[in-house]
Parts: sequence; C-alpha cells; structure tokens
Amino acid sequence: MGLTSTDTTSVLAIDAGNSKTDVAVVSAAGEVLATARGGGFRPPAVGVPAALDALAEPVGRALADAGLGSVTHVSACLANADLPVEEERLATALRARGWGASVEVRNDTFAILRAGVAEPRGVAVVCGAGINCVGMRPDGRTARFPAIGRISGDWGGGWGLAEEALWFAARAEDGRGEATALARTLPAHFGLPSMYALIEALHLEHLAPERRGELAPVLFTTAAGGDPVARALVDRLAQEVTVLATVALTRLDLLDEETPVLLGGSVLTAGHARLNDGVRALLAARAPKAAVHVVDARPVLGAVLLGLDRLEVAAGARERARRYWEAP
Repeated sequence: MGLTSTDTTSVLAIDAGNSKTDVAVVSAAGEVLATARGGGFRPPAVGVPAALDALAEPVGRALADAGLGSVTHVSACLANADLPVEEERLATALRARGWGASVEVRNDTFAILRAGVAEPRGVAVVCGAGINCVGMRPDGRTARFPAIGRISGDWGGGWGLAEEALWFAARAEDGRGEATALARTLPAHFGLPSMYALIEALHLEHLAPERRGELAPVLFTTAAGGDPVARALVDRLAQEVTVLATVALTRLDLLDEETPVLLGGSVLTAGHARLNDGVRALLAARAPKAAVHVVDARPVLGAVLLGLDRLEVAAGARERARRYWEAP
C-alpha cells in the first residue's frame, strides 16, 4: 500500500560526494524506509542543472521505494558546497525540484561530523582528496573554512600530498633538492624507471591526470620506510590537521571543554600510524580536552541525523537510525 505524498513526517537525506551519492528516506521515528546510491555530484564540472539531474535518479528511486512523492524535510550534505552562498544557491535549486517542504544544504564535511557524535557538538577534520574542517554546537553555531584550495590557505589532502611528493622527487632526481626515496618509489608505482619518465608521462598525459592521486599512499609507504623527506610531509599534514581542529575549537569556545574531534576521509581513516599518532600527540598539547576519534560510519548517516535534528524528533529516533548503519 504505497503513499503518494508527504503522508508521513519524513526526511530525505542526501550525502553527495565527488565520486558517489548516497540517499536515504527516513521516518520521524528513525525508521529507514528506503536507500539508493548514485554517481558523483560535480557541479563545477557539469553545471548545477546537470548535477541535479544526475542526483534526481537515486532520489527518485528512493522516494518510489518509500512510497512517497515528497518528504517533510530534505537534508542535503553536498560536495562542492564550500561557501554559504553556494549552499544557498544549491538549496534554492533543490527547492525547485519539489522533493521536500523544507530544504537545508550543508557542505558534506558536516555529514561526517554529525555521523560521529551523539549530539550536534564537536569538530571534524576530513582529509581525502582535499582537506576541510567544520565544527558545530547544539545552539546552531558553526565554525568552517572556505576549503577551496591554496587561495583560501589550504594545505594537504591526498591530491596536495601527491603534488608535494612529485615536487620533492623531481628536484631530488636532477640535483636541485635533497635526496629522497620518493624519486624511486613514485615512478616505480607506475612501472616507470625514473622521475624524468614519470614527469614526461604526466605532462603528455600518457597517464591520466587523475592518476596522480594514487601517489598519496606511495608517500605514506615511503615515509613508513624511514625516508626523511616523506616523513616530513606526513608530519606537516599532522600539524595542519591539528591547526584546523584547534582553530575550530577556539572559534566555538570549546577549547576548554571535553569535545570530540573526529578524523574522516580516506587519508585519515587509512590507518597511517605516523599521521594519526602525530595528530593525537599535537592535539594533546594544544587542546588537551579534545577526544580524538576516527569516523568510519557512512556519511549519509550524518545527513539523516541532521535532518532528524531539524524535525526535533525524540532521541530514540536518532538511535534507531544510527543502528541501521552501524549494525555489524
């Protein structure tokens, strides 16, 4: 017996990253009515209308499976929504789709933060292809950074680490820089004999540009082998993660309170001991009351919880939704 409209108070939760999108429809009681997965959400590459058209496919499947034509509230955590003005533009575009009576768009880093805390209170640093940090308090206050690259003061992320590793390795090979095993390990990853060969392959696009991202794990392996240059890059990333978290805690007046600091993204959840141990040691000195945790929950859970927060549902609903994604 299917429903056709907002016959039940419900949330449409969207976690849309560059490579994939997860969608869930959840009742106000925290019952998961339907889920769906789609491709990446990339407005800068294809434009907002085309990106939303792609998003409509998994959203349509999830709503149909839930027996709904629309929901009470849409909670969308979207990649490339880096500035508040971008969040508002995307929210306006989502409202026009008619998927929910109300719509809230946040940067996708907020989904990782909310997925890892029992209440909307804490700080999350995410390091995947890029790097970002957000913080929030139950009263609605947030801390965030533009996180759009070097022009906004960013350093780090898998892509940035790969670029740094290439720079040091190239200079090591031709004598402009200090010796580093990266000059051997980076080209070897692609079966190439030298940095010169790798530079040529990248420049002439014999290797697809996006394959540079494969070099971040090579950097960490080289660092684990004891290479000083690689180790210094890993240590610099630990310092950057610590600075982001400390600034966010300070902005939210949480530096002197017991507060969760969550680490997310492919780089910070990969188990690189030198990096994660470095972050913990540095935060222990600069923010001794921070409780550091690695978040491995799927970010769509965070989008769900943010939506349920907006509906002001009972705490049991949040726990019911959390069990769905955290069940073994």
